Amino acid sequence: MQAEPERRALRIGIGGPVGSGKSSLIAELCGELSDSLRIGVVTNDIYTTEDAQFLRATGVLEAERIVAVQTGCCPHTAIRDDITTNLEAVEQLERDEGPLDLVLVESGGDNLTAVFSPALADAQIFVIDVAGGDDIPRKGGPGIARADLLVINKTDLAPFVGSDVGRMISDAAGRRETLPVLALSLRTPPRARPAADWVLAQLAAFSAAGGHLHSSVSGAPDHRHAHAHTH
Repeated sequence: MQAEPERRALRIGIGGPVGSGKSSLIAELCGELSDSLRIGVVTNDIYTTEDAQFLRATGVLEAERIVAVQTGCCPHTAIRDDITTNLEAVEQLERDEGPLDLVLVESGGDNLTAVFSPALADAQIFVIDVAGGDDIPRKGGPGIARADLLVINKTDLAPFVGSDVGRMISDAAGRRETLPVLALSLRTPPRARPAADWVLAQLAAFSAAGGHLHSSVSGAPDHRHAHAHTH
């Protein structure tokens, strides 16, 4: 009798420019989901381990389930081209702390061209923020156009930086066709709850498909419907 394939966690890559709120989003997602899911996190920094230290300090997960990778190179390379170090970190985390339901892989600060290799991430969240300028969705790029979920973060800052959140959502929707967009403030309710619900939906689809997920990251057809929200 052929052995059953070993169950592995859903892997979601989280990318976006420096300061867009990737680590804060991960902390909020862990806070929302850790009561019901076993979660692991792999962070990427070029020369430091600051993102991992930040997440450990929040106390949202046991420290052992937060692993830091120092890439020593362009963040794009470590998540898209030579993913060896990240893949080994994810697999080691699952061996040491598993079984896990979900592993979140945070890219180091990158730009709008960054995408995760489908060999590393089953799905990708791309995070931008209103303080970066409300023209970012209009400028586009693979991160804007192809990520499975686009998060427009820090909407509470929009009045102070002169950004039009509605315009950002509209411009993003024009670039993304059927792919979803969420506009969030992690400081005001519902905080990261809509993103957590999206993650749960991906996990349900992943489990129902026996450990597979059709993702725009890999270029596979994606038939999920778009939902734009402002909070």
